[in-house]
Amino acid sequence: MNTAQFKHAPVLHAEVLQHMNIKPDGCYVDGTYGRGGHASSILAQLGANGRLIVMDKDPDAIKQANSLLSADSRVTILHDDYENLSLHIADLGMAQLVDGVLLDLGVSSPQLDDAERGFSFQRNGPLDMRMNPEQGQSASEWLAQAEEAEIARVLWEYGEERGSRRIAKRIIEAREEGCVDDTSTLAALISACIPKGKNHKHPATRSFQAIRIHINQELEHIHNVLESIFDVLTIGGRLQVISFHSLEDRVVKRFFKKHSTRPQIPRGLPVRDSEIESNIRFSLIGKAIKACASELKGNPRSRSAVLRVAERTA
Repeated sequence: MNTAQFKHAPVLHAEVLQHMNIKPDGCYVDGTYGRGGHASSILAQLGANGRLIVMDKDPDAIKQANSLLSADSRVTILHDDYENLSLHIADLGMAQLVDGVLLDLGVSSPQLDDAERGFSFQRNGPLDMRMNPEQGQSASEWLAQAEEAEIARVLWEYGEERGSRRIAKRIIEAREEGCVDDTSTLAALISACIPKGKNHKHPATRSFQAIRIHINQELEHIHNVLESIFDVLTIGGRLQVISFHSLEDRVVKRFFKKHSTRPQIPRGLPVRDSEIESNIRFSLIGKAIKACASELKGNPRSRSAVLRVAERTA
């Protein structure tokens, strides 16, 4: 695949740079390199003693990172899932020394635009959906053996698809007639089960999203990287997370709230404030940030993006 043919506009680009609070000699991590839009701008603000660590599970993203950044001694390139970030940071001798981490969740524009990756129903291609095609089970392989109840559960839990049971039943029926192994076949059978909504959204949108989240274990990986982030960030370091799905954003929001507010103590208990162990380790930087009108006009895919920022305080 020629990566140059796919255009990629980094979402909330200016806002990420503004809130990263970059120091020329600091150490920063882009845990979801994609095509390097955010990473290259962070690197441009670093001095000779600065350091940038980029990660991605997608081999195509790592190939591009190596071609563009491997000659820069300030850059470390890691081919892995961001859920393993803390392990790599420890191996590099940088535990609790990182000044900023960016996680741009979900699927990237190049992945969506490449029909061979199977993320989108806009162009027909093999039903893969793996962010790392070299690992794990593809979407077609999962659909070929999953129980009807499991398929319905995934569509409901990860896609909030009201027609999950009808779709799951139709997938099982289609499976008995032949393989469901390309995006057009799956999109068509979903469309036959779900009436087109008034908002003109494709009937397969929620189901494709749900299957992708399941295949890549995205919510589990988000939980894992967040729970280990205090092994990565230094005091004063900032964590920025861009999510595109309400389930992702809910995980991030709850994690930030858990570590930025005092525990609730039932009224009437004879406990002084000084006796309550504080769990506050983050200070929230502003409220949730969304794309401005000009970005929405130039990059419609940014319409569902939500950026949350927190600074480590303890």
